[in-house]
This record gives sequence, structure tokens and C-alpha cells, in this order.
Amino acid sequence: MVFYFTSAVVDPPVTLFMGRDKYENEDLIKWGWPEDVWFHVDKVSSAHVYLRLNEDQTIESIPKTLIEDAAQLVKQNSIEGCKMNDVDVVYTMWSNLHKTDSMEVGQIGFHSNKAVKKVRVAKKDNATINRLNKTKVEKEVDFRAEREKRDRNERETKKQQFKKMEEKRKLEEQQRKAEAEMKSYTNLMQEENMTSNKDGGDDSDDFM
Repeated sequence: MVFYFTSAVVDPPVTLFMGRDKYENEDLIKWGWPEDVWFHVDKVSSAHVYLRLNEDQTIESIPKTLIEDAAQLVKQNSIEGCKMNDVDVVYTMWSNLHKTDSMEVGQIGFHSNKAVKKVRVAKKDNATINRLNKTKVEKEVDFRAEREKRDRNERETKKQQFKKMEEKRKLEEQQRKAEAEMKSYTNLMQEENMTSNKDGGDDSDDFM
């Protein structure tokens, strides 16, 4: 089961989501998307909250207000973190998450600590939490099927893009050939005209 929340601090509104428990967190880790940004309270147990970026977005371009919403949500869903002030929340791209067989369920590391960003949450913001909780929706999700569908769509999109590029390349090649043939024909005609002018002699009649 996955919990979905709608954040309306940006326009259009975006969806934040998290697993119900550590076992679903494992599925989210395994079948996450390259576009996903992962949020977690630093150094203590908490929910894993995700934000899925659009194609034209990067982790650097996420609005501050949206990061604050995700940070408040992840702090609220931490047994220890929800009771603490001045909590650090870390976030990074899903592709930077590093999971090994020796790790416990729900535990995660990073491929690169330099790619991990951090935001400080001074205290719980009840208005933000209440606003997000009013949008909460619970859904059953087949994580693997969703990821495989996403990958199929990506492959199809790339296939169509490649097809268009090939069609454009072939058209440009045909145009270059046509232009080359036209240039060659024009040069040939010019050469024939020059030869004709040289060999024609004097065509005037001579009357006695």
C-alpha cells in the first residue's frame, strides 16, 4: 500500500508518496524510477518519501516550498523525528541509493555522499501537515509492473525519436544528392555552351 499526498504549493500541484512500512520501502527502493527524489530524516528512522520529477526538472530546480513540504511530511512520519526540533532531512535522486544484501530491511546507503542534499526543519508545521493529510489517498501498487511500464514507454519514445532522426537524415541526404546532381548538370551545361560558342565560327553569308 502506498500513501499519496498532493502538494499545492506549486502550480500545477505535484504528488508526494511513501510506503506504508519498511517492507514497502524495500519495493520502492528496488523499483524506483530515475526521476524519483528520495527524502528521509537524517540519522534516525523515518518514512521514505518520494517526489517524482517531470522530464524538464532536476533536483536543483525543485522549488524550496516543495522541498519544505516533503521535509515536513518525512519528519512527521518519523517516530523519533516528529518529537525533535532542528531536524535534518536528506534528499537525493533514487539512482544514488545504494542497497546491499547485508543491510536490514528498509536500510539504505548512498553511492555518492556528495550527491546528497540536506535541509533543516526547525519544527513541525501543523498547517502544512494538516494540508497534506487532507489530500492523502491510499492505493495498492504493483511497483514492478509500474516500473516496467515506464521503461517500455521510454524505449518506445526513444524508438520513435530515432525513427524521426533517421527519416530526417535520409531526407537531408536526398536533398544533398539532388543539389549535387543539379550543380553537376549546371556545370555540364555551361561547359557545353562554351564549347558550342568556340566551334561555331562565322555563320554570315558571303554574297558576290
